[in-house]
Amino acid sequence: MTDTSVRILVLAGRRDGDGAVARIKDVSHKALAPVAGVTMLERVVSTLRMALPRAELGVAIDDGPDIAAVLQRLSQAGRIVQVPPEASPAATVAAAMTRLPPPLLIVAADHPLLTAEMVRHFLGHLPPGIDAAVAVARRETIVARYATKRTYWRFSDGSFSGCNLFYLGANGAARIVEFWKIFERERKYPWKAVRRLGPVVLLRFAFGRIDLAGVLDRLGSKTGTRLSAVEMPFAEAAIDVDRPADLDLAEDILRREVR
Repeated sequence: MTDTSVRILVLAGRRDGDGAVARIKDVSHKALAPVAGVTMLERVVSTLRMALPRAELGVAIDDGPDIAAVLQRLSQAGRIVQVPPEASPAATVAAAMTRLPPPLLIVAADHPLLTAEMVRHFLGHLPPGIDAAVAVARRETIVARYATKRTYWRFSDGSFSGCNLFYLGANGAARIVEFWKIFERERKYPWKAVRRLGPVVLLRFAFGRIDLAGVLDRLGSKTGTRLSAVEMPFAEAAIDVDRPADLDLAEDILRREVR
């Protein structure tokens, strides 16, 4: 996939639970919190431009003087399409697709450890003809390097954590996003989300007898699309900044990389 065949949307709006990190750094939005001296939003946008230098790039974030200053700095390196955030990430994506139509790479702004290598790995491993994909990392990959608390989804082929990288193709994007709205409300409670796929799938999930691909196939049948997960071999890909402890870990990792 070339950097002119995909657009990018960075989700940087306020969300429930963002307050602790924002307060620690005394900023209006968690995305504006500096990590090792650079705001998370600027780190993520810089990484995406390195990975896909010619891709059209949008940022979903509110208006405000501090935000305007950051966006102005970012615009010096290339055009930024600012779109208003909605009540949830999925609702934001749904609204943003009118200005940034798929194929669309969706990235969370609270991912200061994101690298161009991760972005290229994700896009480079999308199966042909796929309509949507999510990046995941195995529990073993993460805990082998970091003692960090993550939310894991347990399947017969392993336990996985999301990596805040999503791909939406042109086919069926609206249907996928509508289903996403349901899943994001229950993302911390996997069994609640899986029960939406029917009692058979729920039972197989509860007893560890369905793999990740099987759940995605079932979800695809519900939306009339082809879905896939791309496994990431990078522990850092699963470390976003949800809590102050995540902030400390991200800063420690970035400072060690500079030494």
